[in-house]
Amino acid sequence: MHVRTRVLIVGAGPIGLETAWECKRRGIEYIQVEKGPIGSTITCYPQETTFFSSADRIGIAGVPLVTPGQRKATKEEYLAYLRQVVVARGLEVRAYEEVRGLRRDDDGFLAHTDRGSIRADAVVLATGDMARTRSIGIEGEELPHVSHEFVEPHRYFGQRLLIVGGKNSAVEAALRCWHAGAHVTLSYRREEFDARHVKYWLLPELKGRIHRGEIACFMPSEPLHVTATHVTLREPQGDLQVPADFVLLLTGYEADMSLFRMLGAELEGRAERPRVDEQTMQTSVPGLYVAGTATAGTQYEFSLFIENCHIHARRIGAALAGEPPPDDPPPLTVPES
Repeated sequence: MHVRTRVLIVGAGPIGLETAWECKRRGIEYIQVEKGPIGSTITCYPQETTFFSSADRIGIAGVPLVTPGQRKATKEEYLAYLRQVVVARGLEVRAYEEVRGLRRDDDGFLAHTDRGSIRADAVVLATGDMARTRSIGIEGEELPHVSHEFVEPHRYFGQRLLIVGGKNSAVEAALRCWHAGAHVTLSYRREEFDARHVKYWLLPELKGRIHRGEIACFMPSEPLHVTATHVTLREPQGDLQVPADFVLLLTGYEADMSLFRMLGAELEGRAERPRVDEQTMQTSVPGLYVAGTATAGTQYEFSLFIENCHIHARRIGAALAGEPPPDDPPPLTVPES
């Protein structure tokens, strides 16, 4: 026995929730499932992470995001805000329900979840672009003192910490761990940091601490292998060993495009970006739509964020209701993310 609905929304991050609201306000029946809690990806951010974007740019569903002084929201404030949106808009999310299989037939779409089956006329995949960390494939990557995720800085107090990476996650982790009393070393494969990929208030501090020798930095360099006590780095002039009690490989994330592949959606390039109709967000599979950062597949150079994906929800809502596409929003001359 299948549950039947007009639209199945997979994913309950900010844009997934905004898509649910666009359906609800038009009277379009939907079921929304999320394999974790609402805002699942954001729950994995390090404690007290501050968003790039101003509060007004990441508000959804017409519910204002208010922070003290309208400063940029923290992870914890934004998760509380998402809970507020769900309650205020009366959205229903089937949390901790994962889609295991998805196919299309003459009767629409059939999704198999770990709780049962859902039959839908249309599907929206709002599955994000951070499903799993990116492995770099070096010896020792699986050792217990090596991690691909930074959770909080306290555990590194007094420890020798090597951080691999040079974009925002690595820079922020380096500074927060240094402030917590860690002995921090950075390894980055490029010759310099790219200001487009680091919060503008972090980079001057990092450069100052590197200049003063408070944080060690090897650029360009890349890790070759990890042992229980050292990491071997390759620099242009040769290899060197860096002592390390802990290693953070903050080298990015990959999107999970498996549901797209199950349905035979056309995916383009190394990033596996779904081919979409920009006016409706419909993929190459009729009735299959994509919203949010999943629209970019795996982002190697970031172009999609919460702040410039709101239009996806409005386009999908209009398409499902048979309405004309909404006008494009004014371009963000300087995206804050």
